[in-house]
Amino acid sequence: MSLIDKTLEILEDCIKNNSYNEVETEKIEIKNLSTSSEWKELYTSACAFLNSNGGIIIIGIKEINNVKINKQYKFSSFRYENENKLKEIGKQFTDKSGNEKDLSIYFPEYEIRDFLDGKVAVIYIEKLPEDEKFVYFNKSAFKRVLTGDHKLTEVEIKTQEELKNDLINTQELLIVPNTSIDLINIEKLNEYIVQLNLGKKVENLKADLNSSISFLNRKGFVRDNKPTLLGMLVCGDYVEDYIQGKCEVDCYVEIKNKIAEDKQIFRENIIDLIQKSVNFVFRNTKVGIISEKGGTALPEYPEDLVREIVNNALAHRDYKSNRFIIIEIRPNQNLMIQNPGMFQEKQRLHLDTEQGKIRRIIPIQYARNPKLTDLLKSFNRWEGKGKGLASLTDACLDNLIDLPYYVLTEDEIKLYVPKGKVYDDKMETWLKCYSGYLTIKYGKDLNEEEKVILSYFYKSETLNRLDRYTILLTSDNNHKNIISNLEEKGLLIKNNESPEIYPIYIVDRVLTKTDYSDELKILFKNDFDLLPEKYKNILNAIYQHSKFGIQTEIISANSIGNFIYFLEKKSIDDAKKFENFKRTIRTIFNRLEDKKFITRKNGNKPDFEINIKYSNTDNLFTN
Repeated sequence: MSLIDKTLEILEDCIKNNSYNEVETEKIEIKNLSTSSEWKELYTSACAFLNSNGGIIIIGIKEINNVKINKQYKFSSFRYENENKLKEIGKQFTDKSGNEKDLSIYFPEYEIRDFLDGKVAVIYIEKLPEDEKFVYFNKSAFKRVLTGDHKLTEVEIKTQEELKNDLINTQELLIVPNTSIDLINIEKLNEYIVQLNLGKKVENLKADLNSSISFLNRKGFVRDNKPTLLGMLVCGDYVEDYIQGKCEVDCYVEIKNKIAEDKQIFRENIIDLIQKSVNFVFRNTKVGIISEKGGTALPEYPEDLVREIVNNALAHRDYKSNRFIIIEIRPNQNLMIQNPGMFQEKQRLHLDTEQGKIRRIIPIQYARNPKLTDLLKSFNRWEGKGKGLASLTDACLDNLIDLPYYVLTEDEIKLYVPKGKVYDDKMETWLKCYSGYLTIKYGKDLNEEEKVILSYFYKSETLNRLDRYTILLTSDNNHKNIISNLEEKGLLIKNNESPEIYPIYIVDRVLTKTDYSDELKILFKNDFDLLPEKYKNILNAIYQHSKFGIQTEIISANSIGNFIYFLEKKSIDDAKKFENFKRTIRTIFNRLEDKKFITRKNGNKPDFEINIKYSNTDNLFTN
């Protein structure tokens, strides 16, 4: 027995016996259609079935759902004068822009059947192909969820639009206008085949174009005997003339208030483009020497990582755009790579919560240009680890770089890789301030890995507040046991709006509080408000260390000076300015001690605490 036959049999039995069995499902809907408003409900359900997995609508039966009586069905019968309307159902829908669409082919048939003492109409609806979703009725798009029709969210619509665009416009396989197959360079093609054969021979070298046609078609390098974008990128001649910015990388060394020290523009086939871009970065970044292993060279940015992010920028850029990629080096600051494109909706977490902004990139695999991405795997010496976003996270958690972040616009991605370490002097100073609190709450001292993880989350929050996106730590990229331990002890907590699949962790709120003015005003009353800002900052820092540090910690002008300095700086970049800053801190310490805002803990040792017995004295700035 078919699904529709079984459903009608159940309905007939329920109506005859005044009973009720649920028949509506994600594939079955019943409608009465005795009023004009119910036709709008039918169109809504049809829209939902089109946008979901198809379905069946039965017309002529009404479901009564009255709280005063039990649920029941009432047979109203289908009226033949409405048959012409059935033929027009496929023409009731539009696209997102409001353009009418004739979807009659997705309503392959309808039936008018005998039922009890009348008729029912049965409409069969097929689902739309993915590249035609979504359609709209009355300016809204609907989907079928269980037994109901629900409006699609903006996120769902945007995600589908991205998928549709990808399906319609697979850019890497489009034919390049005004080209001919003669532009395929056999020498460059054979270079690719050599790499493809490394480890195991899979393809013979080609003597000429005629012998390579089958291979070129199979790999997507040509279509209809003309080069595709992929073919031109890999082995085309005169690429700058035919694909312009798609084969270009502009490289700069940018120094504040100066014209770029070094600028190079590369227009090449993609393998040479990657190699020359990587070489530019290596040539214009520093290499230090570490004492381990007899004086090992230590580059400013890990070599494998540089290769990886340049490779990814070219492999995953949006080739619909003719804009070129930009690589910008700011000495002693960061490496920036800008490329046309955007992360998919499913890769972005953009939330404004009570606990702050969340701007995270989910490191899930998505290849915008799958054939190009796969092709580059053949060139191992250019491709690096092939781990994408995970390479950035690994380098960060290995403390080889500071926290990378993205600045996103509507159609461009800027990746910043800051010089330094995620657990740097700034983070060391921060955690040291809370060392007593941390030891009590965690039950032991934090190890190096745990400090790195906490620093990662702390800096992520800081960057997210500025609308900069950081990579989400997940169970795949993540030092999972460490995160679990920190969560168990309350040093990491899940954001209240954290998605179930991709939990978002934030740092213990005690560790992120920086302003203790309210507590200090209780102690010093109006005198605190009269203090200059630098004096308030020093009292704030002393209070923090006294309350959350270890009891044996010496709180001096030197330690507090370091703490305040590293609130703003990652490291000491000018020794003379740093000493001048510390000298100012010592002067303020002396004045705060003279006026009894702070006192020494033990005699004459320079170890201070907030004077909890403070009483009003002469103005701080009078002798």
